[in-house]
Amino acid sequence: MTPATGFDWSYLADTVMGGVSEGQARLEGGALRLTGRVSTANRGGFIQARTEMPGGLPAGATALRLRVRGNGERYFVHLRTARTRLPWQYYQQGFETGPDWAEVVLPLSGFVASGRMMAGAVRPEEVRSVGLVAYGRDHVADVSLAALGTV
Repeated sequence: MTPATGFDWSYLADTVMGGVSEGQARLEGGALRLTGRVSTANRGGFIQARTEMPGGLPAGATALRLRVRGNGERYFVHLRTARTRLPWQYYQQGFETGPDWAEVVLPLSGFVASGRMMAGAVRPEEVRSVGLVAYGRDHVADVSLAALGTV
């Protein structure tokens, strides 16, 4: 696995489309930490830290492997691919968090398309970005990612 500090992360929120969620993403203690308040008001509902993967994932990859901890909330990984052209298109899979560091394996076959007009399967070589996301409901977000890799 590659330490989270080995990736170039950018922060995004629903404010780009009128939402009111607030947060930040920062490198802290050797990990990426995403914190904030997610609000579904005004058709919003997410904060995200995203890293680009211009070369895709390794061709034989079957899953993402994460080392995470959080405040007990459910968080998500969003993948964008060479075929997700519109801003609201992504593939999503959730995971649970707790106060202790834990390894989470997310099979690529478990990622669900955000819309009906998208291909059903994620091809590893087509992945163009990976996002750590607090999404979909009103809550306080606090999730850390120490490392990211593939299986």
